[in-house]
Order: sequence, then structure tokens, then C-alpha cells
Amino acid sequence: MQLKDMRRLSDNELADELRSAKEQIFDLRFKLATRQLKNYRELPAARRRMARLLTVQSERQQQEKAS
Repeated sequence: MQLKDMRRLSDNELADELRSAKEQIFDLRFKLATRQLKNYRELPAARRRMARLLTVQSERQQQEKAS
């Protein structure tokens, strides 16, 4: 999902996406620890996805404070 697509989400959808991103990172870290992870690039990609979601969320919070 691109950043522009994330910005189109509602607040509830954004929270759901953030929750699923956190779960995905947890699962990937668990697989990494148990040596079941095949593609090691998935973990940094999941972290970037979560960072983008958090960025959109913080942008919205700053806009609410400014209004």
C-alpha cells in the first residue's frame, strides 16, 4: 500500500491497518527467531509500512491540533 492510499483511509481503517502491521511484525520476528523465515526482506518492509502508517496518523493529529 502506497502512502497516498494510506492517506485516503479513515481513522478507523488506519487504526486497523496499524494493528495488522504490528501483528505482521510480531509474526515475522517470531519466524526469524525460530529460523522459519525464508525471505529476510519482509521484516524491514513491514517496519517501513508501520512507520508510514504512524506518519499518517501523526500528521492527522497535528492537523487536529492546528485547527
